[in-house]
Amino acid sequence: MIRIFKIAIRNLMRYKRRTLLTAMLITVGVLMVIIFSGISGSFKAMMIGQITDASLSQIQIHKKGYVSSMDSIPLNLNLNSNGYAKIEDVLKKNPAVDAWAPRIKIGAMLSNYSETTNIRLSAIDPEKEVKVCPAVGNRMTFAENGLRKALIYPGEVVLPEKLAKGMKIQKGDTVVLVANNKDGSVNGLNFIVAGIIETVVGPQGKEGYMHIKDARILLRMEQPELTEVAVRLNNFDRLDSVYKDLKSALDKFKNKNGKSAFEIHTWKKLSPFYNIARMIDLMSISMKLIMISIVLISILNVMIMSVYERVREIGTMSAIGTTPGKIMALFLTEGFTLGLISIATGTIIGLSGIFLLNSYKIRFSFGRMDNLLLEPSISFIELFWLAGIVLLISIFASLYPAYKASKMEPVDALRHV
Repeated sequence: MIRIFKIAIRNLMRYKRRTLLTAMLITVGVLMVIIFSGISGSFKAMMIGQITDASLSQIQIHKKGYVSSMDSIPLNLNLNSNGYAKIEDVLKKNPAVDAWAPRIKIGAMLSNYSETTNIRLSAIDPEKEVKVCPAVGNRMTFAENGLRKALIYPGEVVLPEKLAKGMKIQKGDTVVLVANNKDGSVNGLNFIVAGIIETVVGPQGKEGYMHIKDARILLRMEQPELTEVAVRLNNFDRLDSVYKDLKSALDKFKNKNGKSAFEIHTWKKLSPFYNIARMIDLMSISMKLIMISIVLISILNVMIMSVYERVREIGTMSAIGTTPGKIMALFLTEGFTLGLISIATGTIIGLSGIFLLNSYKIRFSFGRMDNLLLEPSISFIELFWLAGIVLLISIFASLYPAYKASKMEPVDALRHV
């Protein structure tokens, strides 16, 4: 076997220019796939992190029917304390759940005493919310220079950046929130603007924040109610399997109509960015298909030319007793070796390129989010699959020329000019 590799390398070096050009072409294809996968994967992971850790959460649980009508923020589809207790019991029994937090969604009118506008608010328990969305505080700026012990206190509100800027509201100003409760009556309360929150992608990224106790007072809730329960997992990679487990456990609870009392959704269902994430995956697959085509055509061309240029040599090998199997193995080894050298070179250059991109700490803006840091990376598993695909295609591309060479008749091959 070692001897076949030595002969294969020697034969490749006989046509240095052609071998070099082919290897460079394959190397460039591998390099581009590694760089693109690293950048697109980093962008995708960063955006998912921004969405789930800064506003949305990884999983949300609602009363059945809420998500289909969530744009109108229906108060009649809130969860009561009994429903919340059932959900908590399910979450406590699942070891994959790291934390959960109750929320109330509110649609209200905001007034600064000279202008009035609509606003969506997320009423939270600040201590529980930071465990579910640890990056939510990073989006907020407060009037105080020092660190706050809690994101928000009763009597305070945090307004979206664009809305505050449009209404010329500053931190520390007093505003009025007016909201309708479940029976249609109106209630209003004064609040201090404690801080401003920057916008992230998605409708949830444009909401203001208030304390959950204030929301219950503003909506005149006689008994504690919730709109949703936000959930965070120990391992994000297990999202789909944990979702199935939780859904199965929650489906056991039925409403008066005999249907499931609750509904559960991952961020994929709740965020429009999921479609962008799928497009990123599609582009990544397209890049790999292009790379495969480059490898296939390049090696097929080289090996076919090699067979036609070495007809008399193949005839001589057959005449001295070399079996068709060994001739076929020789040409397959040449294609394999060419692919191996190219994947090794492309991987080294690609990883070096990713290292340089991380060294320069490239920052960019996306939508309304500024100063995002690009941190491209690629897993060893993906590199392994990439190398495996290139090597398999190299062997596959060499298969026909190798078969053709092994089937040559010695007499016909020796007469070839």
